[in-house]
Amino acid sequence: MSDLADPARLPMLGATPKLSDQVATVLRERVAQGQFAPGARLPAEAQLAEALGVSRTVVREAISRLKSEGLLDSRQGSGVFVQTAPVRALRLDPQTGRSATAVIQVVELRRAIEAEAAAIAAERRTAKDLARMRQSLADVDRAVAAGGDGVDEDVRFHRAIAEATGNPYYLAVLEFLGQFLHGATRVTRANEARRDDFARQVKEEHAAVLDAIAKGDPAAARRAAARHMLNAAKRIREADPEFWTHEGAALAQRIVDRE
Repeated sequence: MSDLADPARLPMLGATPKLSDQVATVLRERVAQGQFAPGARLPAEAQLAEALGVSRTVVREAISRLKSEGLLDSRQGSGVFVQTAPVRALRLDPQTGRSATAVIQVVELRRAIEAEAAAIAAERRTAKDLARMRQSLADVDRAVAAGGDGVDEDVRFHRAIAEATGNPYYLAVLEFLGQFLHGATRVTRANEARRDDFARQVKEEHAAVLDAIAKGDPAAARRAAARHMLNAAKRIREADPEFWTHEGAALAQRIVDRE
């Protein structure tokens, strides 16, 4: 417990990725290293926040993430504890992180989840859900026009679809995949930004998913979302070899480094 209470022994937390993701990574590493044994109680929320230099809200989000992974458990009136038999977290082979393989694996997993989420969203979406989706896509365009990569905005679009299902498990799965999702999306968008035709395809695919959901057409939404994921994998396979020698390899490695 003393290791987490000592800020000097903690890694510096930067602005990106999301702070709660970084805190979750720190706590996950402490458990993996045995500094928090199975059954051990974590320091109080306020103590963790002070040690890590973040807000209690950030700590709360990180703990929520780790509880959804089966690593932590809350006990009424006692605090948060490391599970005595934690669920094995999803991990990618570090050897795949320097190639397209890791990214394609994440995209393939997302295809099955997001295609069905889009279909359900088409049946249940509200005006507020549609407004969030439209705003996210507008934010993607704005971010790219300003010289950014639009990754956070892209992820928010897909999160808005999951929220529109009204099924908390879809959102929980996306939250769990968040440890890989930002990294994989960053790779795909970096690759797509190198070619105008790729960037145009992505914009059209996003629009098709939104249009089908807005029209309340589950079959069309399912097809559009699946096509988007299939094409994302295809664009990665068609990436210039130079991309994987330099930028792509460095970005893909972060997917496994997050663990």
